[in-house]
Amino acid sequence: MQEVFNKYVNYLEAERNASPYTVRNYTTDLLDFFQFLREKKIDSLKKVDRHVLRDYLSRLMEQGFVKASIARKLSAIRSFYRYLLREEMIATSPVATTSSPKLDKRLPSFLTAEEINRLLEAPDLSTPQGQRDRALIELLYASGLRVSELANLKLEQVNLETCEIRVWGKGSKERVVLMGKPAATALITYLSQGRPRLLAEKRSNALFLNRYGQRLIERRVQRILEKYASIAGISKRVHPHLLRHTFATHLLDGGADLRVVQELLGHANLSSTQIYTHVSKSQARKVYLAAHPMAQKKENNLEDK
Repeated sequence: MQEVFNKYVNYLEAERNASPYTVRNYTTDLLDFFQFLREKKIDSLKKVDRHVLRDYLSRLMEQGFVKASIARKLSAIRSFYRYLLREEMIATSPVATTSSPKLDKRLPSFLTAEEINRLLEAPDLSTPQGQRDRALIELLYASGLRVSELANLKLEQVNLETCEIRVWGKGSKERVVLMGKPAATALITYLSQGRPRLLAEKRSNALFLNRYGQRLIERRVQRILEKYASIAGISKRVHPHLLRHTFATHLLDGGADLRVVQELLGHANLSSTQIYTHVSKSQARKVYLAAHPMAQKKENNLEDK
């Protein structure tokens, strides 16, 4: 099984062009599944049937895994068995008749405009780290970049004259994202003042640097957002994807077309973008009052009183 697993990982990296994050998650989830098979004395993938798979899912539930985590692990196993079928290593897949647990539908969280402003005002612009962090937060909110895309940005990908950034997203798909003047202004300040001080005598084409003049890693971006959320007094858990979600939500609240948001986010399928179509209560009220004739009549009557 180890040899087959190694070939599958190579397939993910070389042919599927999966991101390091995806490869890491699939690897972790599959190794957990293989450990379960060893405990059950199952020494061949051909011996795995739907009963074995259901036993594994039952154990995950007993261990307290939430539905989303179980669904993710099952997705990794399903992808692995699709590969085995493709390579004709097995005749049938035990995952074909196993459905993922039904996930609870929850409206994703996002920041209000007031919260975004507090977050942006939190960095100390008198320090190079503060200038970097202001530019980083501005860019995440203005562009909707994934944290991996932001951390991997190079200087040559940024065009401050056109306020555009050329990005290679999931599957090495290239797209152009946009930014507004506040983000461009923050980047100009960082590039002219903060970044040279962080770089010192070193050389790097990475856009965002740590205090040692090296590329800022994804985990550090997360810590930076947590720090400023605390300073700004924001009770929500602030993380890079929350800013991506806020970017999409605010665009849609402002009347942006769903297809445009899909393009800016780099989603291959429109269904991936549709999770962002929830609207804030204030926006829902505005739409309702503007569109429903009886609502308009009621509002006018209240104003007359």
